[in-house]
Amino acid sequence: MSSGPRFAEFFTRLVPPDWSATQLVVHSAIETLMIALAGTALAVIVSLPLGFLAASNVSPPWVSQPTRLFLGLIRSIPLIIVALLCVSAVGLGPFPGMLAIAFHSVGMLSKFYAEEFETADEGILSAVQGTGATWAQTLRYGLFPQSVPQVVAFSVYRLEMNFRDAAVLGLVGAGGIGYYIQLYVRGFQYEKVAVLLLVIIAVVTVLDQLSFWVRRWVR
Repeated sequence: MSSGPRFAEFFTRLVPPDWSATQLVVHSAIETLMIALAGTALAVIVSLPLGFLAASNVSPPWVSQPTRLFLGLIRSIPLIIVALLCVSAVGLGPFPGMLAIAFHSVGMLSKFYAEEFETADEGILSAVQGTGATWAQTLRYGLFPQSVPQVVAFSVYRLEMNFRDAAVLGLVGAGGIGYYIQLYVRGFQYEKVAVLLLVIIAVVTVLDQLSFWVRRWVR
């Protein structure tokens, strides 16, 4: 209980926000958003084929089971560890942040995609196969059209999560708004930290609404 007053006193240091850092904050927020967008786009490209391979209704067990095990291994590695490894491998900046976001997203998106593919109507798949379609054609014309709405919804939702994650990666040198949060906290410039937090909240709110609208549209 004795820490309560100190905790409250700390938050008083955040007000009033120092808007002199607005230009820098906006720039870093855009960089963070670009990291999230690029990482999510790369993850979607990689996750779609992995999702097909992990789906038990379109891939044999000797393919789907090892693929699921591999995806589980990816998900088990904390994002901050992935970011540290990427920074060590390619240096500081937004590029390792994008790689970390993409790598970590693949494990979850592939799982979501595979589970969605497994809910596809088997009757439609059988009808497409009955026309003499190849495996790839069955996926293209029978499976994927049924799954597009949820695939899009999962991807947009993941983008929202990735922005929040990307905001943290700057703490380990992976670029974005997190770098300046760390910089200002170490310099006891809490009024500027407040501006950073407000911008993060604003962007996350916009992405949340975007995710909601996209999910309604694809349904």
